[in-house]
Amino acid sequence: MVHYKTVEEVQLIKESAQILGKAHAEVAKRLKPGVKTKELDQIAEEYIRDQHGVPSFKNYGGTFPASLCISVNEVVVHGFPGNYEVKETDVISIDCGVLFKGFHSDSAYTYPMQGVKKEVLDLLERTYHSLYLGIEQAKSGNRIGDVGFAIQSYVEQFGYGVVRELVGHGVGRSLHEDPEVPNYGKRGKGVKIVPGMVFAIEPMINMGTRNVVQEKDGWTIRTSDRKPSAHFEHMVAIFEDKTEVLTTHEYLEEAYSYKWRSKSR
Repeated sequence: MVHYKTVEEVQLIKESAQILGKAHAEVAKRLKPGVKTKELDQIAEEYIRDQHGVPSFKNYGGTFPASLCISVNEVVVHGFPGNYEVKETDVISIDCGVLFKGFHSDSAYTYPMQGVKKEVLDLLERTYHSLYLGIEQAKSGNRIGDVGFAIQSYVEQFGYGVVRELVGHGVGRSLHEDPEVPNYGKRGKGVKIVPGMVFAIEPMINMGTRNVVQEKDGWTIRTSDRKPSAHFEHMVAIFEDKTEVLTTHEYLEEAYSYKWRSKSR
C-alpha cells in the first residue's frame, strides 16, 4: 500500500533530509585513509542526535548495529562499520537515514579515495549519472518501470551489472514503504507515479556481474565476483507539475577533500 504524503508531510521529510545531508557532510570531512569506519559511524550518530533526530538504521530489524551502512569496494550495501581502516585505493559507500518529527529520510553516496583507478572512477561517475536519469523519469503520469529502464539502459551499455535483489522504495513514517523502485525495468510498466508519492531512487551498479551474495552476518551484500560496486541515492517527492529532490549531496561534496566528479550538480 502506497502512503501518499500531504504538502505539510513533504516539508517535514525535507527537514529530516536537511539533517541527513549535513550528517553526511560531517562524515565526509573525516573520510580519508587511516580512519576506522566505526569512527565515521560515531560522528554521524552524534550529529544526528545533536539535531534531535534518531538514526533510522540503528537497530533496524532488531539486528542492524550501526547508524551508517559503510560498504567498501566489492560490498554493495549494508556493510557494518568496525575496525576496518580506510585505504588509499578504496571506494566507500555510505548510506544513512534520519528519523525526525515522525518522518524518515534516506540517502547514499559512494566516495573514491585518491588512489582509485580511472575505470573505477568511471563506474562511480556513470552510476551517479544514472541516478539523475532515473530522477528525470520520476514524474507524475510515468510508471516505475520508466525509472528502472532509464537507469538500466544507460549503465548496461558499459558492461556493468544492475543488482536485482535490492531496490529503491517509498519513504515516510516508515523507512521502507511501497512502492518498490527497481533499477531495471520496462518502459510503461509497473506502478503508476502520481502526486503524493515520496520514494528513494538508489542505483546499485557493479563493475562486473550483477550477481550478489549475502555474508554470514545476515546483512552485508557483496558482488559474487568481488569486483567493485557503486551506490548513490536520493529521495524525490512527486507533485502534479514537478518532481522535487528532497535529499541533498551538496553539503558532503563541499566537505569532501577529493573533488573527483567531472561535473557538479
